[in-house]
Amino acid sequence: MDLQTNDDQHFLIYKPFGMLSQFYSNSKQQCKKRFLGELYDFPDGVMPIGRLDEKSEGLLLLTTSGKMSHFVNSQNIEKEYFALVDGAISDSAVNKLRTGVTIGFEGKKYKTKPCKVFRIKDSLELPEAEQKIRDDRHGPTSWISITLKEGKFRQVRKMTSAVGYPTLRLVRVRIGNYILDKAMDSGAVRPLEKLTF
Repeated sequence: MDLQTNDDQHFLIYKPFGMLSQFYSNSKQQCKKRFLGELYDFPDGVMPIGRLDEKSEGLLLLTTSGKMSHFVNSQNIEKEYFALVDGAISDSAVNKLRTGVTIGFEGKKYKTKPCKVFRIKDSLELPEAEQKIRDDRHGPTSWISITLKEGKFRQVRKMTSAVGYPTLRLVRVRIGNYILDKAMDSGAVRPLEKLTF
């Protein structure tokens, strides 16, 4: 089954903090929000593959192929996030995240699936945060990597809060084999010839 044609267009972007993962909204409450269209002159029919919430940043893929968008969203493609959490995260908390924690989703309790989680010990090469984040003078923080094959609404934030370490900054760095280039600044757009998973 062909998921894309030669006429389809695809993009890899670094979605900035504070921007919605959409091109417009009919909601009066969102009329002053920032939308993806301000980053680039995207073609008609382009859509984000999945979403990042307004307060999250990082890798977002866009395509004009509805079949490709559906495929990526339905096939449990790995998505990796770097999360800066409040506190020096414990081994116990990391293990709980790995095995699954209970979060709220659509008004019900939901147990997350097992996933890959580890502490990041090396310094990260990310653009400077666009939002004010408290610094280590107010207590320790930790960077962790979380790789999921599911994507419930605000899942990573809910997971880290469930083990007692709220997320202060969240950056998606990988979707399948697509990795956020360290040279990309927030708001950067890179056209792709095709998408392969």
